[in-house]
Amino acid sequence: MNKFIKTRLSAMMFLQFFIWGAWYTAIAVYMSANEMADLTHWPFTVNPIAAIFAPFFVGLIADRYFATEKVLGVLHILGGVIMFLTPMAVEAPLVFILMLLAYNLCYMPTMSLANTLSFHNIEDQEKEFPIIRVFGTIGWIVAGLIVSFVLVSFVAEDVVPEATALPLYLAAGGSIALGIYSFTLPHTPPPAKGEAVSVRSIVGVDALKQLGSKSFYIFLASSLLISIPLAAYYNFTQIFLGATGFENIAATQTIGQVSEVLFMVLMPFFFVRLGVKWMLGIGMLAWVARYALFAMGAPDAITWMIIGGIALHGICYDFFFVTGQIYVDLKSNDKVRGQAQGLIVLITYGVGMLVGAQLAGITYNQFLGDQAALTLDQWYQFWWIPAIFAAVIFFLFIFTFHDKDAEEQVKDEDVSAF
Repeated sequence: MNKFIKTRLSAMMFLQFFIWGAWYTAIAVYMSANEMADLTHWPFTVNPIAAIFAPFFVGLIADRYFATEKVLGVLHILGGVIMFLTPMAVEAPLVFILMLLAYNLCYMPTMSLANTLSFHNIEDQEKEFPIIRVFGTIGWIVAGLIVSFVLVSFVAEDVVPEATALPLYLAAGGSIALGIYSFTLPHTPPPAKGEAVSVRSIVGVDALKQLGSKSFYIFLASSLLISIPLAAYYNFTQIFLGATGFENIAATQTIGQVSEVLFMVLMPFFFVRLGVKWMLGIGMLAWVARYALFAMGAPDAITWMIIGGIALHGICYDFFFVTGQIYVDLKSNDKVRGQAQGLIVLITYGVGMLVGAQLAGITYNQFLGDQAALTLDQWYQFWWIPAIFAAVIFFLFIFTFHDKDAEEQVKDEDVSAF
């Protein structure tokens, strides 16, 4: 494979996640600073709404009628313009949230489009794609560092960059840049051109019918349920860090992405020793440990506990979500592999995160009441709720999930490819 193409695809993936990381870890702080403290769960609600609609757009339109790089370019440029205009609506909360919805409707389809473009233009997907994909995580890390350590030069001394519109403008600029860059990427024709439109295949009904088994249904149900407490982390960690005295909020959260890179490298070592069930189980248990650390560290703002909770992100994400993708791949064949992967994304990042964002928002607002912010003792109570929720899911999964066929396949697979 042309190494230059691999470099270009890595740059695309870097920008793809740089954009997301620039605004996603700062938006709740910005909204709280602009009298929307009781609405901070909405950005994390419109994001999964867009994730639910994305497969329909990609499957019905992008995959059938237009070159992938052109759709990617148009969506990022349009999304960049919308994000640039979004801060202008900060005094009109409903309009502000609808603008974020419009932006996410542009952004979320680009996640699968970027993957499609990468897979089409590399020769060994299992070995080469992880290298390209890790640049996305690096992009998220760089975005957080820029927000905390570069944008601080452009704000008043007593103001954190996350409380301003600068992260949104950074995301907008990155989106437009990636949109323009996308038109220079290798031509990638629509992969499903000429195929009959099937909503059943787009939402994964055909895949579910073929792969359906007790163990697979338990896995899907567990994936849906564990994504509910997951939403609390993305939504409220940035606000929690501010309440406990952290200043470089976006940069602090990048510790989680550094951990993600580390455990991605270590995954093959653990995978062959633990197998599917315990990789998934330990991933769930890490969510329990993370929220417990947040809860216990809250009353006295114990720094090492809070940072330790963030650092668990590598286990939380890689052990459960990446293992889940591998498990789905092991269970699939070529005919339904794409549908099956789309189904798990729809269930986790779509339905699960949507329900989770709303429940987390309702819970937070119950604690908030008429206050401007939660007290540290209230944060202690708040974080135990997702910890207990995740613990229940962990025990239900461990006692009900048994898939001997998948475990046997793992022993025979070269998991280092992942």
